[in-house]
Amino acid sequence: MVLHRRTLNTVLSSAVLFAIGLCAAADASAQDTTALLQKAVNGSWRSAAHRARDRYRHPVATLRFFGIQPNMTVIELAPGGGWYTEILAPFLRDNGHLIEAAPSKFEEKIKADPAVFGHIEKVVPFAPPREVTLGPPNSADMVLTFRNAHDWLNRSPAALDAVFKAAFDVLKPGGTFGVVEHRAKPFADAEQSSKLLHRIPEDYLIALGLKTGFRLQGVSEINENPADPEDVNVHRLPPDLAGPDGEHAKMKSIGESDRMTLRFEKP
Repeated sequence: MVLHRRTLNTVLSSAVLFAIGLCAAADASAQDTTALLQKAVNGSWRSAAHRARDRYRHPVATLRFFGIQPNMTVIELAPGGGWYTEILAPFLRDNGHLIEAAPSKFEEKIKADPAVFGHIEKVVPFAPPREVTLGPPNSADMVLTFRNAHDWLNRSPAALDAVFKAAFDVLKPGGTFGVVEHRAKPFADAEQSSKLLHRIPEDYLIALGLKTGFRLQGVSEINENPADPEDVNVHRLPPDLAGPDGEHAKMKSIGESDRMTLRFEKP
């Protein structure tokens, strides 16, 4: 069939307008997501100490890089003191689901502030390598871990492997595994660096993700710190400043650790 030129132009114009409409809708959606994240970051429930770390952790940019949306089912691994939970819980409360993989004592933090954390769906036991089941297979849109990978590697390489496998299993096809971790020098011995410095080489985690079955969807320098020499224990840097008093000024001038930010996808 041969289309008349005017008909062809109409078809092409409609296709262009449709594409423009899709782009506009995508831009609006991205703006809405960013605004919701920023609202959570600006929340009055966040302490001054937690806010002070935003400049190093870049929560809005990091979560946007991972592709988070407010209607997702998200699992946060080992939330620690809940720094990111204070952002994720309000962001997901209306349309999404947040699951915390944490020790049972984390429920105390949730119960202490129901206005912020009351809509967290549940806390699942998580103690690698003994307990790593995160939920039914293919049930989550996103799994996130922030500066935890070295803790699991310090238990054993098998423990870290089990965490990656658990994340892979619980994710839906197309789901995202977002990883932020203290970065060691390239091709350093992973186990030694992890134990001595609490850092892992970026190539080691990328290789582990690929071995697990993930695709590497992106590598970002959102959380890089070029001033970090990557040869000091991360706890000597802010905010811990665990080294001798005489080095505190130097460590403060460096800032928090240099961090890799990796986005994996389950095929």
